[in-house]
Amino acid sequence: MKDQAQSLRMKMQQNARLGKSIAVVSGKGGVGKSNFTTNFSNMLMSYEKKVIIIDMDIGMGNVHILLGRSARYSLKDYLQGEVTLEEVIYDGPNNLNYVSGGTGLASILEWTDEMVDRLLLAFAKLQKDYDYILFDMGAGATNWSLDLLNAVDDIIVISTTEPTSITDAYSMMKYIHFKDREKNFYLLCNRVITNEEGTDTLIRLKQTMARFLSKDVTILGSLPEDPIVPKAVKQQELFTILYPNSKIAKTMEDITKRYIEGHAYDGLITQQPNKFISKLRSIFLKGRD
Repeated sequence: MKDQAQSLRMKMQQNARLGKSIAVVSGKGGVGKSNFTTNFSNMLMSYEKKVIIIDMDIGMGNVHILLGRSARYSLKDYLQGEVTLEEVIYDGPNNLNYVSGGTGLASILEWTDEMVDRLLLAFAKLQKDYDYILFDMGAGATNWSLDLLNAVDDIIVISTTEPTSITDAYSMMKYIHFKDREKNFYLLCNRVITNEEGTDTLIRLKQTMARFLSKDVTILGSLPEDPIVPKAVKQQELFTILYPNSKIAKTMEDITKRYIEGHAYDGLITQQPNKFISKLRSIFLKGRD
């Protein structure tokens, strides 16, 4: 009976739903990464998905501002044992949840073993409670952010049509690719004036990845430069909520659908429980040896 019970528990763990972890990154700042993350998350919610955003733009986080909310506690407070995980999870519009990153988490070497344990426990719980965990990463790369990027399931890379933005986006993907050649990359071009320039930028990035790294990446599409975006930001509302019939909101809907359908066959069921957590754990332990 004991062997049967153990076998049943293992089978249940293997078939448990585990949320997909997604990191949204850019090679440089000012490309509209947080605006994309919040509105993309809202569109995922329209598919009856449970979504949480973790703001990892350490010291510069603005997810709560874009959502028209405030955050008394941050991930830092939780990691330091000052509050519970539930106390750092806040409600945004349409039941979208978010966690503020706080400050002072830039170096993994500064963390105590207890903080690492609390982080892994938190992410493991969130992976079970949510369909999607979106990490809104800071611009550029730090030791901590690269560790997290090596562990997540998917990475959405945002660029603009500016040459420096394109170069930085490629450099970011190249670095991550050398760490994990199986990583899934999704490309998005933001703030495009015409569809043609957005398409050209994305094709250039895709072809460069294929030519120099033999890596295939998925194009999600382009978002237009639109005056309603700063209007929504000033009102601290998501443009997908405030202007649902606008061109950019409809485009975001198409991009979200493209992403969802791209996972139609692997879904949210995995035969490798806590793959994200186990990868992150191994990275943390290696970093602290």
